[in-house]
Amino acid sequence: MSGIPKQFPAENTTKFSQCLMYDVNHQMINVSEMDVAGLEALNRVPCKNGWDYGDEDVGNSIISEWNLVCGRDFASTLALVLFGCSGLAGNYIFGHVQDGLGRKPAYFIYLLIQCVFGIATSLAPNFYIWVLLRMGVGFTVPAILGTPYVLAIELVGPKDRTTVTILINIAYSLSLVSLAVVVWAVRSWRWMALATSLPFTALFLTWFLLPESPRWLLAQGKSAQAEAVLRKIARVNGAVFPHGSISAGQQEKAAQSKWGIRHLFQNPNLRWKTLIVTFLWFTNTSVYVGLSYYSPTLGGDEYLNFFLAGAVELPTYLFLWPAMERLGRRWTLCISMVVGGASCLATALVQNNYSITLALYCVGKMGISSSFVVLPLMASELYPTVVRGLGMSLSSVVGMLGPIFIPLVNYLGSDIIILPLIIMGTMLMVGGVCSLLLPETLNAHLPQTLEDAERTKLDFCACCVPPQREPVQSSSVV
Repeated sequence: MSGIPKQFPAENTTKFSQCLMYDVNHQMINVSEMDVAGLEALNRVPCKNGWDYGDEDVGNSIISEWNLVCGRDFASTLALVLFGCSGLAGNYIFGHVQDGLGRKPAYFIYLLIQCVFGIATSLAPNFYIWVLLRMGVGFTVPAILGTPYVLAIELVGPKDRTTVTILINIAYSLSLVSLAVVVWAVRSWRWMALATSLPFTALFLTWFLLPESPRWLLAQGKSAQAEAVLRKIARVNGAVFPHGSISAGQQEKAAQSKWGIRHLFQNPNLRWKTLIVTFLWFTNTSVYVGLSYYSPTLGGDEYLNFFLAGAVELPTYLFLWPAMERLGRRWTLCISMVVGGASCLATALVQNNYSITLALYCVGKMGISSSFVVLPLMASELYPTVVRGLGMSLSSVVGMLGPIFIPLVNYLGSDIIILPLIIMGTMLMVGGVCSLLLPETLNAHLPQTLEDAERTKLDFCACCVPPQREPVQSSSVV
């Protein structure tokens, strides 16, 4: 007989507890000679002699350094939930910051906060301080990604928006692959925190390279600054900026309004677009983050799983680039979500086969990665400039509810490994259908005002007949 209690005794199965021990003096009692009835009569208590993590894990993770196991195993999940909550608050605040102060200063404010808290994380003396510092990092996520994206989209014309979006996401996918290599090579979590935070300080050097968004300047009535930016862009491109392109009267009119979230729901057409985009953002964020967190639980080499989770995103751009230009944003978004959802649901049929489950997981990751490329682009093309930052922020804020509850779903799936995949697959399938309600935005001018946003209607018959769409007429000069 073993001196360790059985955790889940079953016929022909022996699984010993990793957290409990018999409350006996082993020097006085020979547990190995006791019968089953005698063992069951002994009291069980938490382990008194610590835990064995293996030579490679000791001190290299917060789990092993602070013993977040057994009765404290929920602590790591709680840390992820609080990380998501801080991002929820940060996204709401920074939506007002980027529409109030501008895209450029807002981005560098986020960058400063993230660098300070990221570096400080490596010095955390205990778990509670570590959680607080991680919440500081999470406060800028995903705002630090969304604001440069909005700036990039507002700096280019309709024909270049797909190219810009693809290039941004290629860079993001390469960063995930690089992160997998860093995590594999730098096993100590403290050094890992430094390795993933210190490089960001170099981005402050780009202050002199980044211009402010001329669209934002235009919407704020700052026509002189907008014209200066546009003239510089024209000079770099070898073009001539036409005189009289900016109407000062129009800018003064735009600047007279105090824009707020209520303007997203003021008109019925924009209201429905906001609700649908926000629901899709919640679905995409939940599943994307959920699959990223889920990769280590698949079994096998967790470092390889995480590497594949990032690497599988790269091939998607080979077909995603032409798909967005030929099929349009709406159908590409729908197909990506449906394929990803179907792959996640299919794991229920092969849950005992690691290789096939991993393959379906990779297909699901490709699908959600594709939809997460299309959705922000489509959202930026639907929201008018005067409330684009607020609209993207609102959708992102609701989307950040996903990273709050998804860790709980994955935690519940520790016993039923396919449960999180079934939940995420169902969400993607529903979202894919809803995406067909949105109007197509391919090659359309960015709407500048609320009136512009009302001109492109929802398309409730998108799956039946091709949409009869006219390009949005905008007062923008970019």
